[in-house]
Amino acid sequence: MDSFITIREIDSAANFITRQIVEKPVVALVLGSGLGGLAEAVNDARIIPFNQIPEWPVSTIQGHSGRLVFGRLFGVPSMVMQGRVHYYEGYSMDRVTFPIRVMQRMGVRNLVLTNAAGAINPDYVPGDVMLLTDHLNLIGMGGQNPLRGPNLNEFGERFPDMSQPYDSLFIAAARQVAQKHHIKLHEGVYVCLAGPSFESPADLRFLKIIGADAVGMSTVPENIVARHAKMRVLGLSGISNKANLDGSTVTTHEEVLEAGKVIVPKLTTIIRGVIETLAGE
Repeated sequence: MDSFITIREIDSAANFITRQIVEKPVVALVLGSGLGGLAEAVNDARIIPFNQIPEWPVSTIQGHSGRLVFGRLFGVPSMVMQGRVHYYEGYSMDRVTFPIRVMQRMGVRNLVLTNAAGAINPDYVPGDVMLLTDHLNLIGMGGQNPLRGPNLNEFGERFPDMSQPYDSLFIAAARQVAQKHHIKLHEGVYVCLAGPSFESPADLRFLKIIGADAVGMSTVPENIVARHAKMRVLGLSGISNKANLDGSTVTTHEEVLEAGKVIVPKLTTIIRGVIETLAGE
């Protein structure tokens, strides 16, 4: 029989973290491949490595530092995950989304999910940023939904609504900030695949047909668990490689990390503008 995470495990991690921080976070951020530099903006940082936290899954991927950073981000008490774990690393979906449960148990109500994503939309180029307006949960459709197993009633109902996965007020704020700072901000649908292999040209053509603009290997499971507990979510993709619909280019993880250097300043500006709307909460 499958085993699933328990409230006891979640509370063990939440209590461990709470004992070591000064302020309860108002917002949490999850930073994807090559995007960890955003954490450098945290003032008076308190750092906790993932491997010190009870039950916390540890990242094995280059470009994911594997630590929590607490402090003030743009004046707002924040919790920043420098790196995440993925389904392809061998973790179950409820373990992949365990950090989101811990955030919820700590009282965090606002979540920013970032990722490095491959372009499907031919108008996207490496270094661009895409605002997530919706997503395709192909892994979940295939059976690996992070809410599979006993429902944790402490967080939400058995059948949560997913009509608005990304918060409309956060989306409006991100648009406004991008316009003010002359940042090209695409808006589109992100699709999550299991990985770790990158997509074939036929994969990408199929994903384009069904309405996806960018593809990655994260974010959607975290969003579902966040929305289960009615967290407000902002989703942002850093476009790390161009659409390879005809098989003419080769995609590498090094390319993804390199693109992050261009993307981080844009993401920092957008996220700053959105987070500043939470000041005073």
